Amino acid sequence: MSVSEDTVVRNRALQAEWYGEPLGDRFRRLLDRLGLSQSGLAGVLGLSAPMLSQLMSGQRAKISNPVVLNRLLAVEELAADPAFDSLSVAEVRERLGVIRARTTATTSGLRESPVEAELRERLEAASPARVLQALLREVASANEIEAAADLVDVQFPEIATLLRVYGNGRASEAEAHLEAHLSRTLGR
Repeated sequence: MSVSEDTVVRNRALQAEWYGEPLGDRFRRLLDRLGLSQSGLAGVLGLSAPMLSQLMSGQRAKISNPVVLNRLLAVEELAADPAFDSLSVAEVRERLGVIRARTTATTSGLRESPVEAELRERLEAASPARVLQALLREVASANEIEAAADLVDVQFPEIATLLRVYGNGRASEAEAHLEAHLSRTLGR
């Protein structure tokens, strides 16, 4: 089954809206940084290699499993960690194994809906900055957040900065921003 060029363009545009950029770009950065094959990265994320390939090429648009999305965020966090370059190959493999083992077990034994599972995973695993990012990204696209920031920038530049950092920035930028403001507020 061949996917039309229009579908690929549409899927990549949706990925940029939903995930901040096409998934192929995100996955390629991880492949390069971690020295993994597509099959290796698919295994860590809990995807089949063909599904990862389809997401990368734009044949499919969405990561439908919230556990996979959570693992992707964790792998990106590992790769972006300033201490990553000092980790041995064995330490990287060990951390990837921990990420691979992440699941969304329920305490009640009842099956969660995908939305409930994603929300619970994010709240359990995420820092307050990541929770704010998730909230903003649930209610608006990257373009909408940027447009809102542009609207308030002249009169309320700090609000515009909040929108940009938490709405469209990297998790590390949001966490640093939150830490700096909490430190100032708490007089640390």
